[in-house]
Amino acid sequence: MAAHGIRLRLVGSRQRVPKKAGAGAANMEEKHPTIPEWKELYDAAWRFKQAEPWSSMWDTDLFGVKDPVTEKIGYCCVMGKAGVHFGLAVYLGREGLEGYLKAQSGEISPSSHDFLYLQKCLMASFEDRSLLEKADISVVKELGLKFRGHNAWPLFRSYRPGYFPWYLTAEEGRYLTLCLAQVVGVSVRFRDDPKILIPPDKNSYLVRVPIKSRSGLSWKDEWLTPQPLKKPRIIVKPIDEEKLEEIKAMSIRSQGVWEADFFYFPQPVAERDDQRPCFPYVSLCADRESGLVLNSYLVDPAKFISEFPKRFLEFAASRKSLPEEILVKNEETLRLLRPIANKLGFRVRKVRKLKALEDAQASMFEMLAGGNLDT
Repeated sequence: MAAHGIRLRLVGSRQRVPKKAGAGAANMEEKHPTIPEWKELYDAAWRFKQAEPWSSMWDTDLFGVKDPVTEKIGYCCVMGKAGVHFGLAVYLGREGLEGYLKAQSGEISPSSHDFLYLQKCLMASFEDRSLLEKADISVVKELGLKFRGHNAWPLFRSYRPGYFPWYLTAEEGRYLTLCLAQVVGVSVRFRDDPKILIPPDKNSYLVRVPIKSRSGLSWKDEWLTPQPLKKPRIIVKPIDEEKLEEIKAMSIRSQGVWEADFFYFPQPVAERDDQRPCFPYVSLCADRESGLVLNSYLVDPAKFISEFPKRFLEFAASRKSLPEEILVKNEETLRLLRPIANKLGFRVRKVRKLKALEDAQASMFEMLAGGNLDT
């Protein structure tokens, strides 16, 4: 099998939200909403549901709400027109909007693995009781609320790229409360005049902008163009010269073609029950001709750039072999391998398809689904 040789170790893998986590606890440093703040959020969700904005709005009728505290903009997407899933998604900033647009265009399928990993949004939805965790239900009980029936229970979640859907922080709860209220107002206007969301130009969105005064907040409409998406800078650290010299001294003869890539592992991991679980990267290296996986490991995405060159050199030294060429599929891997390739005399090239690694990835996901992966 193409995935032969994979050895992965999980620390505290999660399929559902950890049972010991308190409502709103993303980690010990992040504050979760107080009971009065929860009450405001649940009240806003109730008014949202009573207004039934999905009766007139589709999930393509997007508009923004500017946060009066952070001044960042979230883009509101009402769900429920199809009569299946009812709620509100607030896509945060340009990054969140980009994820939404990729899903709408079909570039990323909502059923694909990548869709969950790339979302940056806050979600308020109405679910069956079975989908709530103990922490959610404890808040409902403390507020003295009662819900019955199908799609009746409010559920609030925070989605961040690379992380498991998690409880809201106090800041997220405050902002989501504002957005729910703004959607109610906009939906009433939209019902009377759907043209209010038609932009004056292709790239603008209607944004509800707060006006601060001594008497409180008031709101106005503005047509605003989202800021350009900023791509993260890849800063490659200096290569371990001692390890390079060690490999050069082996007089290794380069042969064959390898493939190298990384992707999100589909099971989240966490070190503590009160910590938001993350989806680690899986880094794979395979022989292109045989399909054999030569090296694999899990790594925190935040540490990947520093870990990848070090791990590659350690692997090459222990294996006492190098390829004539390494094929990669993404820019990050290309930039991380290029300095090493220049020093050790092999080629690195970007291609559109990595058959050996794609087969290995598919086999890995199949084994995970069947519970047969050696972790």
